Amino acid sequence: MASQGDIRVLLVMDLLLSGVFSAVAVWGLSVVGLLAFSWPTVGLATLLVAMLTYIAVLR
Repeated sequence: MASQGDIRVLLVMDLLLSGVFSAVAVWGLSVVGLLAFSWPTVGLATLLVAMLTYIAVLR
């Protein structure tokens, strides 16, 4: 039987990867002119992506 791992490690990985994805996505949208790049925007996008990932994968 395989171990499911520590939930804290999964949450940290989720936040880190969501942060990188959100930073790239917000930067790309700012290059196109659809959204202004700011760190609060990246933070909000990170939380949204992390919550969606948590709901889709861990629940």
